Amino acid sequence: MIPEFEVTILGNTSSIPVHGRNHTAQVIRFGQECLLLDCGEGTQIQMRKFKVKSSKISHIFISHLHGDHYLGLMGILSSYNLSKRTKALTIFGPKGLDEIITIQFRWSNTRLSYPLHFVETNSDGLNLLLDHPRFTVHSFPLTHRLPTTGFLIREKEGLRNLLKEKLQEKKIPLAAIQNLRTGKDFLDEKGNLYSLKDYTHPLPPLRSYAFCSDTCFEPKLANYIDSPTLLYHESTFMELDAERAKVTFHSTAKQAAEIANLLKAKTLLLGHFSSRYIDLEEMLNEAKTVFIQSELSEEGITYPILP
Repeated sequence: MIPEFEVTILGNTSSIPVHGRNHTAQVIRFGQECLLLDCGEGTQIQMRKFKVKSSKISHIFISHLHGDHYLGLMGILSSYNLSKRTKALTIFGPKGLDEIITIQFRWSNTRLSYPLHFVETNSDGLNLLLDHPRFTVHSFPLTHRLPTTGFLIREKEGLRNLLKEKLQEKKIPLAAIQNLRTGKDFLDEKGNLYSLKDYTHPLPPLRSYAFCSDTCFEPKLANYIDSPTLLYHESTFMELDAERAKVTFHSTAKQAAEIANLLKAKTLLLGHFSSRYIDLEEMLNEAKTVFIQSELSEEGITYPILP
């Protein structure tokens, strides 16, 4: 049985929370593990609204130090302390974020009830941040007005399922079963070969999720991401405002769709919408002219990442 892999959108607006839309924040769930990607203002309120259990979060990833991507962080950390959290929490973020956190807790004379660890991210190249038994999280560089990283979450191969009819045909040595389950052929001392092809079900395609928070149109993303199952890419503007996107180092919905094509994504999720757009359907239509499997991210909606 493959573990559930899904993303819940808590916020999808850009710099100003308007039109009922909130700042960027997403919760990724892989099996029993929960990760928070970015933490804009009001994130913990959105968690309560959409019944996301913040206590389940073990790692937080902050893409960059623009306020709409991290100003909700202190609220969550403080609430964890007030609720007497004891489970360790690790924050991955750019240089300076640890100082921001430390200063606020120092001047409020706060002593945390839980271990808080900080890992500084690097906006140069593909970097492994988290190596979980079932998935990995890498950072990769985005092109924005200050150091910014995206995050790539990739599933690892799980245990293979043996073909029941093969087990019923003959007794298979325990050593062979152990090797086959972990994805290895087995040759016994008599020269009998137990191959994955003959004794196990094929694995479903491995799933991945790529999170591109704030970035201008950047074809170099193809150096780091290949065929993501689900791609979240900012689409702050429409083509009508392409010049504004260029000046502010943001992307249009059409450009996000072009990146989805380039990366061979299965599905594109649009987000980080400018306050100038109330109705987003035209933005979606613009993206679909280039990449038909485009969707608007919606707050409170959980998107399964399926093979």
